[in-house]
Amino acid sequence: MVNDECQEVERLYKSLIQSWSIHSSSKWTQETPAKGQCGVTALVVHDLLGGEIRKTELPEGWHYYNIISGKRYDFTASQFDTCITYMDIRSNRDEAMLDTNEQQYHFLKKRVQRILTMD
Repeated sequence: MVNDECQEVERLYKSLIQSWSIHSSSKWTQETPAKGQCGVTALVVHDLLGGEIRKTELPEGWHYYNIISGKRYDFTASQFDTCITYMDIRSNRDEAMLDTNEQQYHFLKKRVQRILTMD
């Protein structure tokens, strides 16, 4: 079962990388595709895999990520040049949505789902 979960997470991560764009975050750049994608990504991951949304305060503001089956998954950590000291503060969908908007969220979710169904 653990191997299946790892494969599912890996498939999701690959689909996120393919899906991030200026349409899922206004901070997106080709050089740093994960930039500004943390809130919207945490929401989509929560939709697809469940778990919890957590946050950590950084100089740039709140950074959102997921806890799934007790393990931390930060799919957008690559946007930062330094290592993150995670605080794992409990968060929720409403707070993560403050980091994005409905259009970006729906764009990313639809695009990720489309890629996942093509596999």
